[in-house]
Amino acid sequence: MFTTRPTLRGTFGMVSSTHWLASQSAMSVLENGGNAYDAAVTAGFVLHVVEPHLNGPAGDVPIILAPAGGEVRVLCGQGPAPAGATIAHYTGLGLDLVPGTGPLAAVVPGAFDAWLTLLRDYGTKELAEVLDHAIGYAEGGHPAVEGVGRTVESVRALFTEEWTTSAAVYLPHGRSPAAGALLRNAELAATWRRLLNEAAAANGGREARIEAARRAWREGFIGEALAAHAARPAMDSSGRRHAGVLTGEDLAGWSAGYEAPVTYEWRGWTVCKAGPWSQGPVLPQQLALLDDGIDARGYGSPDYVHALVEGGKLAMADREAWYGDAAPVPLAELLSPEYNAGRRKLIGAGASPELRPGSPGGRAPRLAGHVRAAFDAPRAAAAGLRTAAGAGEPTVARTGETSGDTCHVDVVDRWGNMVSATPSGGWLQSSPVVPGLGFPLGTRLQMTWLEPGLPSSLTPGRRPRTTLSPSLALRGGEPVLAFGTPGGDQQDQWQMHFFLAAVLRPAVRGGLDLQGAIDAPNWHQEAFPSSFFPRGARPGAVTVEPGIGAETIAGLRRRGHEVTVGEPWSEGRLCAVARDPETGVVSAAANPRGMQGYAVGR
Repeated sequence: MFTTRPTLRGTFGMVSSTHWLASQSAMSVLENGGNAYDAAVTAGFVLHVVEPHLNGPAGDVPIILAPAGGEVRVLCGQGPAPAGATIAHYTGLGLDLVPGTGPLAAVVPGAFDAWLTLLRDYGTKELAEVLDHAIGYAEGGHPAVEGVGRTVESVRALFTEEWTTSAAVYLPHGRSPAAGALLRNAELAATWRRLLNEAAAANGGREARIEAARRAWREGFIGEALAAHAARPAMDSSGRRHAGVLTGEDLAGWSAGYEAPVTYEWRGWTVCKAGPWSQGPVLPQQLALLDDGIDARGYGSPDYVHALVEGGKLAMADREAWYGDAAPVPLAELLSPEYNAGRRKLIGAGASPELRPGSPGGRAPRLAGHVRAAFDAPRAAAAGLRTAAGAGEPTVARTGETSGDTCHVDVVDRWGNMVSATPSGGWLQSSPVVPGLGFPLGTRLQMTWLEPGLPSSLTPGRRPRTTLSPSLALRGGEPVLAFGTPGGDQQDQWQMHFFLAAVLRPAVRGGLDLQGAIDAPNWHQEAFPSSFFPRGARPGAVTVEPGIGAETIAGLRRRGHEVTVGEPWSEGRLCAVARDPETGVVSAAANPRGMQGYAVGR
C-alpha cells in the first residue's frame, strides 16, 4: 500500500510526536543513554516551546507508561479545580458557563509536576539534561510553524489592548511570528535557568534536585508568580474582566499521582486508557459496541463508517451523562457485555440526530440543562448552541473566545519501556502570559458545568473532565502499541479508526502497518456537546476527508448523515510507536496532516 512515509523500523528506539524538533530532541536523549521516560520528558518541554499555541508548562498532561516487565500505570497530570472554584462564586458573577479563557478558567496546573514526577520515578537523567533542548530553543530561537503566527494574529487585538504581557512575548515589534522566522521566548528560558540554579543548590542527589524544582513550582518563585497573576482581573470570553480563584495554597497542596488504567479486552488486545475523569473510556466503549462480524474486508465502506459513527455517538452520549470526577462513574456497567448488547440494538440503518445516553445498572442518566437545550433545535438556534459546519471547537473572538488544540508524544526504547502522553492546555491564546515567567495559565475549568449534581459539575478539589486521551495496547500481557492524537473531543474517534486500521488490516514487513493506518482517510462526528466554550453541538453532522471516496460519502448521505467534506488531510494528527515482544523490533509512524508531526528512530 502506498503511504506518505514509510513505517520506521529498527531495534534501538523510536519516538513519534507532533513536532519534528520534539521528536529529534527526544531521540538525542535515547542516543545519549536515556530511557523512554527521559526522552518523553525532553519532548514534553520542547513542545511547550515549539508548539506554544497547543500546550504550555501550566497546562495538563495524562501519561500512560508501561515499564519493561512492570505494570501499566496512568500518571495524572490533570490538576483539579481550586478551593475557591465553587458554582456559587461563578453564578454570582452572572455566568452560566465557565469562560473559555482568562484566569477564572484556571485549574491547578498539572503538566510541569507530572513531567517531573515521571522523570524522578522512571527516568535516569538530570533535570538540567532534559531541559537543555527546551532552553536552547527558547533562548536561541526555533523556526516558527505557521500555526503559531496564525494563532497570534487571530488574537492580535486582544493581546495589544488587554493581554499586553502576551503581546510582549508573541508580538515583538508589533509583528506576529512569521512561518520559518526564529521565535524566541527569553522569559521562559530565564525561568528554567533560575529553576535549575535553585535545584542545583539542593542537598542530595538527582531526586533531591528534582524535588527542589517541584517545590519551586508549587511554593517558590514560580508558584508565587502564578498565584499573584491569577488574582489580577483579565478580559475573558464572557466579554468582561475577571480575577481567578487559584491561590498559593491550591498550588502547594496538589501533586501529580499514579493510578491504574482502565482496560478492555478486544480480540486478544488489551487497550489501556486513563479513567473517566478523561474521555479515555470512550475508546473501549466504542470497541464494546462493535458487532462481532466487523473486519478488514469492510474497512472504509459506507456500512463500516456508519457503524463507527453511530457507535461513537452512543459512547459520547454516555461520556456526557456519566463521565467526570465529581461523582462515582458506573464504568464496569458501561463496559459490560450485557449493557453493550442492548446499546448495540440502537444502531439502526439510518443516522440518529439524538443524544442517547444509556442507563447502566438501571440508573437514569442526567444531562445539564445547557446540553438538553443544545439538542432542542429551536432553543439551540436561539441560543447559538449549534456550531458552524466543520467547526469542532470555537473560533477566535475579540473578547478572547479562543480555541486551542493539543500535542502528543510516544516513545519506545531498546529495553522495552513504552510511554504515551498527550500534553495540552496553557496555550498562548488561553490566558495572559504570567509576567516574568513567559507562559500563561490553562483554562481546563471550561469543561465543567455550573449546575450541581452532575459527574462533571464544577467542584473544588475535583478534576474537570478532560478530552486528553493517550492510548497503550498490549497483546499477551506485553506492551505492543502506544498511540494518540490532538483534537479535543475528536481524539478517541480518530484513535478508534487508527486502532482498527492497524489491527484489522494485514501486517506489512512483518509488523503493524502504522503509517498506513495513520494515512487512511479519517472522519469525525460532533453529535454531542463540545467540551469547549461555548459548548455547542452539531447533531447528525459528520465531517470526512475526501479520500474516503464518493461511494462512501453518498452512502452516508443516503443513511441520513449530514456530511461535510473537509479539506484533504485535515482529520487528525496521530502518532504511534510499536514493539514486537518476540523480536524486539521497534517501529513508529507520524501524521503528515498539519505538516509538523514526525517519527524518528533506528
